[in-house]
Amino acid sequence: MNLHVALLTAIAALAAAALPAIADTACEARSGPNTTALVELYTSEGCSSCPPADAQLSRLKQALGPTAKVVPLALHVGYWDHLGWTDPYAQARFAQRQAWLVHANQHGTVYTPQFFIGGAEARAWQVSLRDAVSHRNGMPAAATILLRTRLSDGNVLTFNVEATAHAGNEPTALYMAIAESGLVSRVMGGENGGATLTHDHVVREWVGPILLRGGTIRAHREIRLPASWNRDRLEMIAFVQDERTGSVLQAVRAGPCTGA
Repeated sequence: MNLHVALLTAIAALAAAALPAIADTACEARSGPNTTALVELYTSEGCSSCPPADAQLSRLKQALGPTAKVVPLALHVGYWDHLGWTDPYAQARFAQRQAWLVHANQHGTVYTPQFFIGGAEARAWQVSLRDAVSHRNGMPAAATILLRTRLSDGNVLTFNVEATAHAGNEPTALYMAIAESGLVSRVMGGENGGATLTHDHVVREWVGPILLRGGTIRAHREIRLPASWNRDRLEMIAFVQDERTGSVLQAVRAGPCTGA
């Protein structure tokens, strides 16, 4: 090798070392034999009684202990926006889902903060969350889920899900979601005016329901993420739900992911 070629080779090696590592990340989550508890909190930045529930959701995994199987989600609703503050994380579909879950539970009141565990309302959530999650974890799973995700350097998130529901739970549907933690809002009006609120597990993207056919489904979705989302704080979720009763048959969570 002559001196010129050797010099070019050395420069190329140094340039490669200076480049950032490949930013693609991949995750896989496979459900187990027992039921993971999907914990849904319906909340709003315009609701003065919601911050304690938000904090409860943020601390949930630590409070339950390492053996608990739980997927927490914060779904922000916008029906309190008229009080003087527009919740930046609210989506109309979440209020619609909340109303559907209330109806499926044969109750008549939609309110915030409102918790559902595995699709069942948890009214005394300050004291009942641990027992409700433990109860769900003790139930044999009525569905199996394999979730594979890949987040590319171009901020495109790919979902691949394979799910099977056990016979007797028809009709069933698959849902997919992206949640983000570590969000902070300085609220300038409404019931929480002047407060700085922090949020975890906030649902940013929602896909579903996608009905299972013959009890099984293979789903593929590609979602381009806004640059403002913190990809290091994202969680990818998939769950299967009984569309008659609202009962969540199984749930899985992947992420935040490490480099592939």
